[in-house]
Amino acid sequence: MQERTFSMFHIFDGACGTMLQANGLTPGGCPELMNVERPEVMRMIHEKYIAAGASIIETNTFGASRLKLDHYGLEDRVTEINTAAVEIAKAAIAASGRTVKIAGSMGPTGRFVTPLGDLDFENAYETFHEQAKALADAGVDYLIIETCIDIQEMRAALLAAKAAAPGVPVICQLTYSDDGRTVTGTDPQSAAIILSAMGASIIGVNCSLGPEQLVPIVKTLAENTDLPISVQPNAGMPTLVDGVTRFPMGAEEFGSWAPKLVAAGATYLGGCCGTTPDHIRALAAALHGVKEPVRAPREKRLWLASRSRSVCIDKDLPTVLIGERINPTGRKTLAAEIKEGSLLSVKKEAVNQVKAGASLLDVNMGVAGIAQAPAMKQAVTEIAQLTDAPLSIDTSDPAALEAGLRAYPGRALINSVTGEDDRIRDFLPLAKKYGAAILCLPVTEEDGVPKTAKGRLAAMHYIIGKAKEAGLTDGDFLLDALVMTVSADKNACREVLNTLQGYRADFGYPSTMGLSNISFGLPNRPLINSTFFSMCLAAGLDAPIMNPYDDKMQRALKASAALLGHDPNGIAFSQDEANLAVPKKAAVMKTTDLPILDAIKQAVIEGEKDAIVPFVEQALKEGKTGNEITEYGLTAAMTEIGEDFGSGRMFLPQVLLSAETMRAAFDKLKERIPASATADKGTVVIATVKGDVHDLGKNITGALLANSGFKLIDLGKDVDSDTVVAAAIEHKADIVGLAALMTTTMPQIDRTIEKLKAANCAAKVMVGGAAVTRDYAASCGADCYAADGVKAVKLAKEIVGAR
Repeated sequence: MQERTFSMFHIFDGACGTMLQANGLTPGGCPELMNVERPEVMRMIHEKYIAAGASIIETNTFGASRLKLDHYGLEDRVTEINTAAVEIAKAAIAASGRTVKIAGSMGPTGRFVTPLGDLDFENAYETFHEQAKALADAGVDYLIIETCIDIQEMRAALLAAKAAAPGVPVICQLTYSDDGRTVTGTDPQSAAIILSAMGASIIGVNCSLGPEQLVPIVKTLAENTDLPISVQPNAGMPTLVDGVTRFPMGAEEFGSWAPKLVAAGATYLGGCCGTTPDHIRALAAALHGVKEPVRAPREKRLWLASRSRSVCIDKDLPTVLIGERINPTGRKTLAAEIKEGSLLSVKKEAVNQVKAGASLLDVNMGVAGIAQAPAMKQAVTEIAQLTDAPLSIDTSDPAALEAGLRAYPGRALINSVTGEDDRIRDFLPLAKKYGAAILCLPVTEEDGVPKTAKGRLAAMHYIIGKAKEAGLTDGDFLLDALVMTVSADKNACREVLNTLQGYRADFGYPSTMGLSNISFGLPNRPLINSTFFSMCLAAGLDAPIMNPYDDKMQRALKASAALLGHDPNGIAFSQDEANLAVPKKAAVMKTTDLPILDAIKQAVIEGEKDAIVPFVEQALKEGKTGNEITEYGLTAAMTEIGEDFGSGRMFLPQVLLSAETMRAAFDKLKERIPASATADKGTVVIATVKGDVHDLGKNITGALLANSGFKLIDLGKDVDSDTVVAAAIEHKADIVGLAALMTTTMPQIDRTIEKLKAANCAAKVMVGGAAVTRDYAASCGADCYAADGVKAVKLAKEIVGAR
């Protein structure tokens, strides 16, 4: 295994917003239109950064996608604006006489991809594809997808960029909050696993935080990929001084962090918000004499990832349990529900299997008479929002496989790829395209199902050879030992054990199998299964596909972990055995055994939209009042959700699902009982201030407020202060919520608050947004500051409750 080194450092440019504003860009104007109307301004900015030492300059196209330009009525000028930006960059480079590369900048759409928002994945894909093609056709050297906060939007952008511009390197940069995760809950390790597998050329981080906060993120990225790492920090965290945005970190201090970022693993370095040519000059100077980073050798292990958690399957790590129960085969009730379009039991199984110890979930929608592709897409989408366990997509239908892989905001496992011609032809390209790992089943076109270990090893060599020809590599394979029934073949058990040992000797890749087939037709199947399981674990089984509710199998797994050294000194086994004396209730997602208000609370926490309405109806039949249901069921749930979100045990996708569930409960209450019987939560007028066209955070907060029972008046984005005041007075608002993403628009919050006070508006003012801080909230005259949507709901309840 060789150490990984890089031949040189690459220096990006920095921010350009302030210079654009100083040269004619009006507040709320379209920065990208300057490419057409004032090309000399953008050329001047490029020339300053090149003179400062930038070896890569970014085009002024961050918001030049169709969806972003639509705000200005420029949606039909995508190609014109992007092409003009590239031509300006080329002219600046030509004038410099230096060798400088061009990175075509592609920013986020400003909307969440479904199910978190209203933007369909295919619409996001087409938006990025159009922009990427325009930039590539104009001649960029890189495409850089930056400032993304949602891994699913990044996946759409990366797929689109690779399709629109084959051969153009793609840089993928997410933006992380101060908790080390993106807004939608993705950690750097999971991001590295997902984006590396999908074929990004360079991965990294930009914006949101200063260089000090980005060092550990860069380090984690570097530890989890072989790709080069990029980093573009802000010049510290912004403040507003006398109505002017100030970034506190000067050029020399900014540059001083360059060696530390390099030591963490970065070789592509630049600046984001608040940085100037002086910052880039200091950064370039600080890199003189700095040695290229030498990253420690990284063993290629099999990693899978959901949006917010990664799981490794490896011979040197504890056994990973793959839950098998989302499969309609032999389960009439589950099959009937899936055929009717209901996923209630599917989602119940997903949550319960994870609670019972499954680290991965196998998802099979193979019901006769249904279109499997849309069923798989729906199942994957909804399960991914409910649980953080990575998924195995189990199908023989290529269309269903692609639907599931496209919908999944992570790195999935394909179950399965055989040596049959159609599987090789149809499945391997999908694995490569979407960065999925493959479960290899030793079945071939010529020989069918081999009965012996020798035959299975031969089949596996063939499959892996074909997979590597398709571009897959070490770290992409999970090998199935293929269990046959011992009642039909007396050597079935022995051949499985020999196969497991052969896999480890020949390949070193992790292994899997379904277990229960071994005992078919025999008495006392649980005894046979658990004994066979222990033998397989000793022979090298790494990831059994099994029923996680089976207590005997679970105990066999834990005992084997102690004996095989995965549970050092048997500590976990001893603790589990000691706990056996305490009766344990089965994990439940929904149950009518709970008191009805507790069942409502549990359904909201679990995001169980399908079950909440029947629970509310049952509560009303039992004589519960609307206020009791609201206080002890719904509000109690949101309180616990707020605590889990604040502590990092729950992330935005789950919070939004819970909020939708609660909204369904409120709608049913309004339908069934008079308005006087439900608690009045109050009215909130919410807006993003004048000049600011970013409203993603505001939309999240608005959804949570509305789903928590508040009457929401959403004025949208780029809203002037007079409109806010008029709406607050007209609707007799209890609260006015003001948001600003950019530091340049923060003074509009001050002006709006002044006008609200001048109009004697009684509403309390809550402020928030990426650029807003608690100190700023206090200085501008706001009544409170909400760091996120969950805190906004809590504060809103306190404000209304105090009246």
